[in-house]
Amino acid sequence: MKKKKSEIRMFCEFVVPPMLIWAAVVVIPLIYGIYLTFTNWNGLSPNYDIVGISNYVSIFTDKTFLTSLWKTFIYVFFVVVFSNVLGLALALLLTYGIKLQGLFRTCFFAANMIGGVVMGYIWNYIFSFALTKIGAVTGWSIFQKSWLTSPNTALISLIIVAVWQLSGYLMVIYVAGLTNVSQDMLEAAKIDGATPAQLLRYIKIPMIRSSVTICVFMAISRAFMSFDVNLTLTAGGPFKSTELLALKIYQTAFSNFDYGKGQAEALVLFVIVAIISIIQVTVSKKGEVQAVMEAKKKFNN
Repeated sequence: MKKKKSEIRMFCEFVVPPMLIWAAVVVIPLIYGIYLTFTNWNGLSPNYDIVGISNYVSIFTDKTFLTSLWKTFIYVFFVVVFSNVLGLALALLLTYGIKLQGLFRTCFFAANMIGGVVMGYIWNYIFSFALTKIGAVTGWSIFQKSWLTSPNTALISLIIVAVWQLSGYLMVIYVAGLTNVSQDMLEAAKIDGATPAQLLRYIKIPMIRSSVTICVFMAISRAFMSFDVNLTLTAGGPFKSTELLALKIYQTAFSNFDYGKGQAEALVLFVIVAIISIIQVTVSKKGEVQAVMEAKKKFNN
């Protein structure tokens, strides 16, 4: 009986407070936010009406929302692919045993330590002044005009900045995965005559599939939620060519004072990210064990 009371007491002391905090900052705001999607609240007035699903009908017939959604998918695809490829390449390079690799790891990771707002302003200066100076001196037409002024290159600029920032963070995760790859297996494969490319393809990548799963998941979630860099680097311009979905939600809710519709857009974004992330993690997890077993089988003995 005393043991049971002790367990109940420990549960109340260590489990209940975190659950209450989690409910207060996550569950209740989420439920209230879903409720607001069915209203026409402008974010300021104490009075509003229930409008049913009209906000959802409105956003899926809104060409600007659909355009932002399409631009976001393009942005996410390229950011996820290039940030993971670059992050893995840096991790392979910085686990190869080169001199000062610890310093290089710190330097590459430092980009992730810069706040999104500050980074947006820094890269705005680079694209608008530094690169145009290079274009003026060298005569290279590609740099003679700021990339942020053209709809054809502004989104590319946004992708470059996101990849530059995110790849250093993913590099750290890949480095952790690569350092845990069995050295005995690598040595056995080398004795069997495996080339560096074969070691990478058949041992290293299969053995870090869990790291790949984590990195892809984090890249997807961060890319979909991109807001601060988008706001400070391009502000959605020129001509809304770089207005990603997070910025579109902000503009709807706080610039157009249509909080109900903005909340509905945010909920749609949440559902999209949740579905894609669940599918990605599920598919990746299924392949992890199989990939490891195949790697061990291929170079066994």
